[in-house]
Amino acid sequence: MTGLQFYKMSGSGNDFIIADNRDGKIAKDDMPGLAKALCARKISIGADGLVLVENSDQCDFKWQFYNSDGSEAEMCGNASRCVARFAYLNKIAGEKMTFETLAGVIHAEVLGETVKAGLTDPTDVKYFYALDVDGTTCNVTSMNTGVPHVVLLVGNIEKPDVEELGRKIRYHEAFAPAGTNVNFVEFRRGELAVRTYERGVEGETLACGTGAVAAALARVAADAALSPVKVLTRSGGYLYVHYKRVPGGYGNIFLEGDANIIYTGEIGPDALKLAQKK
Repeated sequence: MTGLQFYKMSGSGNDFIIADNRDGKIAKDDMPGLAKALCARKISIGADGLVLVENSDQCDFKWQFYNSDGSEAEMCGNASRCVARFAYLNKIAGEKMTFETLAGVIHAEVLGETVKAGLTDPTDVKYFYALDVDGTTCNVTSMNTGVPHVVLLVGNIEKPDVEELGRKIRYHEAFAPAGTNVNFVEFRRGELAVRTYERGVEGETLACGTGAVAAALARVAADAALSPVKVLTRSGGYLYVHYKRVPGGYGNIFLEGDANIIYTGEIGPDALKLAQKK
């Protein structure tokens, strides 16, 4: 892995390390430890996740995606937009592309510095039901938008203790054993604001694409918000959730937003020493 080239990219504040692994230089068994080492903030590159691009027999490419704690995730909306732009800039795919994830085949289109990526249709959808959290009843919505999410409506986005309450819901027995991501959502005129406790990062992140989709669909169910739904992330950037009504619910989901290149570099030997210790 010495000399491995990488891009550091950010999608609305969700940041990722992305590298080309089509030559198979990084073995599957080494990926969790590498993700933990490289994503560690202050002592390494630092990121919410690691994305490795690999060859695919059916699509332009497939990805291996790992959270910063080394856990493998089925899907990540903001990472899907970043990896699409990475693939386009590195001539791995054209402006329109498909790639494999554990959640299924993703379609994406690069639109300059922004990317529009299709997500899998939501499953396991339950709108506005009571969830007991340590004796307090919370009115929540839950669904899987590639990964599991809970949406909790709040009157003021600044008030909830995202770390404490988010952790309790993330590990709630109702969502065991896999756990869930937790989104605190304030409905506003013409938009909604979201703060997310992310499973795998185990804390609040500046944005979550699949969480934005879950929040947007909760808004649609509540007051029939029109597509695209405008979502304000914690970073101050916006994501746009496109949807269509389909039999039994909502589908044809697309997530649109920025996919910024922060810097490019080469992984140094000391970072690899950290990886060997993880």
